[in-house]
Amino acid sequence: MKFGIFIYDGVEPIDLATFGVLSMARRIRPEIEIHTVGPVAGPVRLSNGLVVLADYALADAPSFDVLIVTGGPGWVEESRRAETLDLLRERSQGTLLVSVCTGAMILGASGVLEGLRATTKREVVPPEFPPIRQMTDLYPGIDVVEASLVDEGHVITGGGVSLCIDATLHLLDRLFGGNVAAETARIIEYQRAWSANLEQFPPLVRRPV
Repeated sequence: MKFGIFIYDGVEPIDLATFGVLSMARRIRPEIEIHTVGPVAGPVRLSNGLVVLADYALADAPSFDVLIVTGGPGWVEESRRAETLDLLRERSQGTLLVSVCTGAMILGASGVLEGLRATTKREVVPPEFPPIRQMTDLYPGIDVVEASLVDEGHVITGGGVSLCIDATLHLLDRLFGGNVAAETARIIEYQRAWSANLEQFPPLVRRPV
């Protein structure tokens, strides 16, 4: 199963925990493939200077089963990049789209969240404006909710920052079953935190009719 992780200038490095969780899950399910994707291939400068290499440009990347859109302060600029938004709309046909943190703001700008429930980052350092409130203001066609994640079937939006770990574990649960997700949570020593988050801040999952 192929996972693409979309990165761009200004991504918050902690959002690459999505890559880390999938990397650990490969010990259990070695068929997992992980690739980084950017607006262009090559170096991507994350927030505060870390440089990561994008394996592919989004326009030239192979098909993925799952495409994860990361977040960070660079979302503002990336959500104005018409090519990125067009390509995300194209990828939404036949690919499970997932956002973590403010990656949901980019999905919102692309229109793929229109008419759906979605969530994003809630907590900020004043005087920053909470992204979850920005989402409500910028994209009135989205039903913005506070949740650890929202699974609408073909699109999943995750909460802020460290909740990217929970969103990735949810993905593993959905795609490979609870045993794989639980074992991954154990080997990354996150099982107690995941259980606490599920109890205190449960996900919203659309159930099949």
